[in-house]
Amino acid sequence: MTSRLGGTHVTLDAEMLATLRATGAEVLLDPSATAEASRDWWPLAMIWARDGQVPVQAAAVVRPANAEQVSAILTACNDARIPVTPAAGRSGVCGASVPLHGGVILDLTAMTGIVGIDRESLVLDVLPGTFGTWLEETLQAEHGVTIGHWPQSIDLSTVGGWLACRGAGQMSTRYGKIEDIVVGLDVVLADGRMISTGGAPRAAVGPELTQLFVGSEGTLGVITGARLRLHPKAPTERRAAYAFTSFAAANDACRRIMHRGATPAVLRVYDAIESDRSYQTGPDDHLLLVLDEGDETIIDATMAIVAEECKDAKLADVEFVGRWLEHRNEVSALEALISRDYVLDTMEISAPWSCCSAIYEAAIAAIKGVPATMAVSAHQSHSYMDGACIYFTFAGQPPVDGREAYYRAAWEAGTRAVLANGGALSHHHGVGLNRSRFVRDALGPAFDVLAATKHALDPNGILNPGKLGLPDPWATDGPIWPD
Repeated sequence: MTSRLGGTHVTLDAEMLATLRATGAEVLLDPSATAEASRDWWPLAMIWARDGQVPVQAAAVVRPANAEQVSAILTACNDARIPVTPAAGRSGVCGASVPLHGGVILDLTAMTGIVGIDRESLVLDVLPGTFGTWLEETLQAEHGVTIGHWPQSIDLSTVGGWLACRGAGQMSTRYGKIEDIVVGLDVVLADGRMISTGGAPRAAVGPELTQLFVGSEGTLGVITGARLRLHPKAPTERRAAYAFTSFAAANDACRRIMHRGATPAVLRVYDAIESDRSYQTGPDDHLLLVLDEGDETIIDATMAIVAEECKDAKLADVEFVGRWLEHRNEVSALEALISRDYVLDTMEISAPWSCCSAIYEAAIAAIKGVPATMAVSAHQSHSYMDGACIYFTFAGQPPVDGREAYYRAAWEAGTRAVLANGGALSHHHGVGLNRSRFVRDALGPAFDVLAATKHALDPNGILNPGKLGLPDPWATDGPIWPD
């Protein structure tokens, strides 16, 4: 494997390697191990992999077993000015765990397991390298509880990754996104200091510092532990499906349902293209799939409200919900299409209800207008009182030597259309490397507050440099990607 991206590449000398080993952490130098650890599920990096390239290859993978080892590793790297990129399941799709300047990949997957459960308060204490499927299966089977966090990547992703990228589960309308679920964190700062945040219900002791690190993508500190809210395992489930005449009409039904105080776990709207592609509904139906779970009395009331607000739509086959559940965590199609020289990706954003229709129309038109685009479609995957997440999917087949240029053009067109029409840059995939060039525009003057926070907590800039569009001490000639 060779590195695709240029720029300053930081190596580790024998003395530094000895210092890292002295922390007690495992240190891996084998090129195949460092290459594998240096990439995630970013579709552009998957294209580069076909050419035998990784974005950038880390000098070493360092795998600590506990927070004390993380502290010692960061202290040593901070003193030596070695960049550190935290990683675990590497299920991200925006390049957040790419070690942009080599250095150390801090692999947190050895820090795994349940620390404890406060059954009376329904709070879980868990380590960051814990994978989602094992965690949910254990919580439900052995404790009768659930987090309710079901990202599509649950088989591949970890608790720390959910928090670092501000993730969302497919049932977030009922249970909340990860920022609603988290109660408190353990974090190691760049200089090795260990802190804990949160811990009390709705406390008013200054700003909520937990939220400072949620979504920071490893740029402000390394998460080494988390307290998460739990719910009793749901005793009741209901399903329904409806077909609307337009994407806007289906989304408006979701808005009305939410405004009446009903919060079904799942409210998913597919435009006609995606409805037909996934469910063979024909060219005119825009599907709304509904699922709720929980206390029977509440679920009955919720589904009654859903039925009232969908009374003007056609009933669709409720088995569509079961089909979605059966296939909702599949991620193999992406790699299969990339292997056939297609360029494709998903772009999820969030928007107020008042902007959703305009954003849908504008982003679809913008991406469709990029030469070599073959298809673009959308679905709405998470509903809230004030708005929703819209998930765009695009595919193109440019010449092989034009794949990266097409990818960047499609993202540029779609993102600019979203921002111009009142949408947010991301709902749950985060920023990583791919979206870093848009962050200053998305945040406006608040970007300077984020940069100042980064400088205060990590003055040497060692933590995941080059991400979130933040100043990068190793990028003396400008950002490595995009150039």
